Amino acid sequence: MALALAAACSSGDDGDGRGEDKAPKTVTGTLEQIAAQAECKPNIQTDAKELRQANCTTGDGKYVLATFATDRGQREWINEANDYGGSYLVGRKWVAVGDEKVVTALRARLGGTVETGTQHTSGGTEGHEGHTASPTASHTGDHSGHTDDHSGH
Repeated sequence: MALALAAACSSGDDGDGRGEDKAPKTVTGTLEQIAAQAECKPNIQTDAKELRQANCTTGDGKYVLATFATDRGQREWINEANDYGGSYLVGRKWVAVGDEKVVTALRARLGGTVETGTQHTSGGTEGHEGHTASPTASHTGDHSGHTDDHSGH
């Protein structure tokens, strides 16, 4: 369900300036500009008009950074990715996907909102091992391929 994505916003980010873990203003820009703010040299995996996606590795760990041409494209991507679980750092027309620890560390540099996907399984993880073990593994290629291989779920 599209509205099932739960937001896990940190407390203290209400604009009063008193929150200890207050994130900076959410960054904007191209994939390369956002990657530079995250101190990552992006390894571009997908370079299309509607979606640009890169693998990143920093001292905090590995993650996938994606930028989108439209807000709608971004939301559709996140809604679909929600099935795989994981943590998502969401900004305006961009998302970073990785382990919760990595996403939390990135938020300190990029701002944004943390969202957590709800992992689904039907009697086991067969066929989903790459998705459940590492949310970044499911997002290293062209994300558009996910719709066909999970239509039965």
